[in-house]
Amino acid sequence: MDIGKYSVTVNQKDIVTALLPVQQHRVPLSNLDLLLPPLDVGVFFCYKKPTNQNSLTFSSMVSTLKKSLAQALVSFNVLSGEVVMNSAGEPEILCNNRGVDFFEAYADVEFRDLELYNPDANVEGKLVPKKKEGVLCVQATELKCGAAIIACTFDHRIADAYSMNMFLVTWAEMAQSKPISIYPFLQRSLLNPRPQGSYDSSINNMYVPISSMPPPSDPVPGADHVISRIYSVAAEDIDWLQAQVSIGGTRRSKLESLSAFLWQIVAKSEKDGTKRIKMGTVVDGRTRLSAEYGESMFNYFGNVLSIPFGDESVEELTRKPLNWVAGAVHEYVKGAATMEHFLGLIDWVEVHRPEPGVTKIYVKGREDGAAFVMSSGQRFPVKEVDFGWGRPVFGSYHFPWGGESGYVMPLPSASREGDWVIYMHLMKSQLDCLEVNAGHIFRRLTADYLGLAFRP
Repeated sequence: MDIGKYSVTVNQKDIVTALLPVQQHRVPLSNLDLLLPPLDVGVFFCYKKPTNQNSLTFSSMVSTLKKSLAQALVSFNVLSGEVVMNSAGEPEILCNNRGVDFFEAYADVEFRDLELYNPDANVEGKLVPKKKEGVLCVQATELKCGAAIIACTFDHRIADAYSMNMFLVTWAEMAQSKPISIYPFLQRSLLNPRPQGSYDSSINNMYVPISSMPPPSDPVPGADHVISRIYSVAAEDIDWLQAQVSIGGTRRSKLESLSAFLWQIVAKSEKDGTKRIKMGTVVDGRTRLSAEYGESMFNYFGNVLSIPFGDESVEELTRKPLNWVAGAVHEYVKGAATMEHFLGLIDWVEVHRPEPGVTKIYVKGREDGAAFVMSSGQRFPVKEVDFGWGRPVFGSYHFPWGGESGYVMPLPSASREGDWVIYMHLMKSQLDCLEVNAGHIFRRLTADYLGLAFRP
């Protein structure tokens, strides 16, 4: 069948509310939440047709999902509310148990024909729902072969991936009547600024008030554009990349190794050798802040992120060895991977309120070439989101966040231990360069990789 040429029919929409009543209250966003613009993030999980299909119908699966969602929303009540503006013009959460929009859908496609490599055609607007109201929405889609896809879309201002992972695991535990492994800590006051706030000047090089952002440029017909793709990378290729940069007694992490490789690839795709390429890395501050705030940080539900970035010339990135590039990654990340950096970032936001701040990687100057952000989804609980009909055979975040900056998120594979699947949202020319130069490492995600049978 042609890529993306299938139809999805929404058969029913319900609103799932928390099982227990919640007294209406407001939760202000933390200063780290306020660094996020109003972006929605998608996540989806693919399940084969249950082996006990005679007793487990799609209707009964949906019933389980709704019942357990209502239970999970008791603890995660912020996901059942909505975002409103306060008197200062800043967003906050109205915890009114407005509920979660829940869509039941049918897709006229076999799982084996669903080319997840191209999520723009096969996932966007079809399997991952568009959120119109509230903080979270859910879609459960039955495929023609009896497989199912469970997807969520959530407001990034309310939660980062770490937080949503907590919720997804709790939801699955509720569905199987298992003991809850973690209870969220929802008090945003945990990240209040210090009475005598201060921050290092380096933060001014990473974040700027939103008024410093240049106006969006008008689209140029036929110009390069951002698209999404999903690849698989074998465990042995990840190890090989790590070995290429871990020389001279210095051992780099697998994420640093992958980041360095992609930074070079993006630089190679740039036609103008005088340009500079920015690469940011998402750093989670929970471990760093636990020394200040204790174990509550590991249960904290909200955003605890910073995005330091490096800025290097095309010439250096393409001519210098890969281990040099990995060293550049390590150095710029190291400066933000501290408790003081996150405490200072909280104080920086306080100084500039109520004007929002934004990461400077979005700000493009005349000499700037491409920019992209590397996230880390290694905690993605793809094997734990089992609602009672088996583990998913595939799961991924879906984050086409707009603008010209790219986004890359490596995730653990559900199919093969040690492999990664990598969601990429980059310029088409950059992905073309990747496939030409490293297609033997970054393989298009296929039905064969997911272990799906083909027609004879």
